[in-house]
Amino acid sequence: MSGKVVIYDTTLRDGAQTLGISLSVTDKLRIAERLNALKVDYIEGGWPGANPRETDFFRQVRKLKSKHSVVTAFGSTRRANQRALKDPLIQGLIRAETQVVTIFGKTWDLHVKEALRVAPEENLRMIEDSVKTLRRAGRRVFYDAEHFFDGFRSNPDYALQTIRTAAEAGAEVVILCDTNGGSLPGFIRQAIAELRNAFPDLALGIHCHNDMELAVANSVAAVEAGAVQVQGTVNGYGERCGNANLVSIVPILQLKMGFHCLPAESLKQLKEASHYVAEVCNMRPEENQPFVGNAAFAHKGGVHINAVLKNPKTYEHIAPEVVGNQRKLLVSEMGGKSTILSRAKALNMDLGADPSEAKKFLKTVQDLEARGYHYEAAGASFELLMRRSYKRFKRFFTLEGFRVVIEKRADGAVESEATIQLQVDGESEHTASRGDGPVNALDQALRKALAGFYPKLKGMHLVDFKVRDLESQSGTAARVRVLIQSQDEKESWWTMGVSHNIIEASWLALVDSIEYKLLKEDKSRKK
Repeated sequence: MSGKVVIYDTTLRDGAQTLGISLSVTDKLRIAERLNALKVDYIEGGWPGANPRETDFFRQVRKLKSKHSVVTAFGSTRRANQRALKDPLIQGLIRAETQVVTIFGKTWDLHVKEALRVAPEENLRMIEDSVKTLRRAGRRVFYDAEHFFDGFRSNPDYALQTIRTAAEAGAEVVILCDTNGGSLPGFIRQAIAELRNAFPDLALGIHCHNDMELAVANSVAAVEAGAVQVQGTVNGYGERCGNANLVSIVPILQLKMGFHCLPAESLKQLKEASHYVAEVCNMRPEENQPFVGNAAFAHKGGVHINAVLKNPKTYEHIAPEVVGNQRKLLVSEMGGKSTILSRAKALNMDLGADPSEAKKFLKTVQDLEARGYHYEAAGASFELLMRRSYKRFKRFFTLEGFRVVIEKRADGAVESEATIQLQVDGESEHTASRGDGPVNALDQALRKALAGFYPKLKGMHLVDFKVRDLESQSGTAARVRVLIQSQDEKESWWTMGVSHNIIEASWLALVDSIEYKLLKEDKSRKK
């Protein structure tokens, strides 16, 4: 197969209806700029006039510097029993001043009778009048046939009549919507094939929801059947279970089926764009999301890693770089010698020709993971472990002792204080600090003790702290794993500690965090 498939993004409208997502005008503009840079064909901006925020967005989006993408306004057909020219919804779409307007109308006779409560003939007049009015105002019109597949299943003659009405009124593309997300790929193909026979010259699009986790499959099936436009959202955001995920659909169509969706250079930005939109939406990127997730090309099993190092095609269906991702070889008790050698190479560490050294280090990793360490989640701790094991690491300080005191007073206030004594190059330092909690107090005391020796530590801070109970059956005596994420001006990194004592586990993770930062600075200085 070959040819162009038009990509129509509705993240700013359908995606914004996701539980937990609330986009400001600034957020919407940032996402629009990123989609524009990605060279998406159409960006649905929202429903102008629905609220002041939407109106403000359409006013400001006109200032976009580069305009590869066409911004569209979205709305509905006119209200029943009135002229479209006088309808405030239609007027709001015209005032948005977009080249393209997308309107939706009723296709399913159930909705005509139960939701609109109008005669079927009036619904047809609503579609015709709305499309013609927008066309006379100089707008290109895309028509979303809401609930098309449910309507086609229930009353195919009426469903086709609504499509004919929209097309004859001047709709440029008719988009078939699986609004309830309840259709199967086979039925999608069948319905579109019949529609193609009835309207051979009509451009068709597809808009799927993910209520059965088939939105991507249904969208691909629609393109196979002849759809030339695909609507969806970045990361599949959307109401209920979400919309069709364009981040999956685009590489499937382009890399697997030979269609053109985005320029090759845009495809290489897919992961970055996916994570950027997630960040703006305040959503955590899914680790195992196809193509762009951090785990999408991560290999853990020793057999897999050994084979991938010889030929990536053995366990990867595409090269990760094509979609802006990268291969990860995870270190764990399931890995083998190949993993160790590969990671050492990535760190520019020559382990020598003796294979027994790699086996010895692998045994160390396996023993530690049996105790609860989890190095695939803490890459910085793994690098430090490797350097310490191979004596490629000089400690930046030596602990002589620390103490943490927690005081709860009668007035309900709780205070934590940590004192610490350590040595740097034979010089002793003894400090104390208070904090919001025992770990924060310990962190503050450690930084205070090291500040005079390593001023660069001022440029880093902790951004996340996770505690995992590893032995729930042991209750409060259980071993715990602490993960800490740290950040400086350039990057972030994860470190880890495991102990029966949560303060000790936190200390181990804190020390690794500090020492990794100092290691980075030392490398930079030597370069």
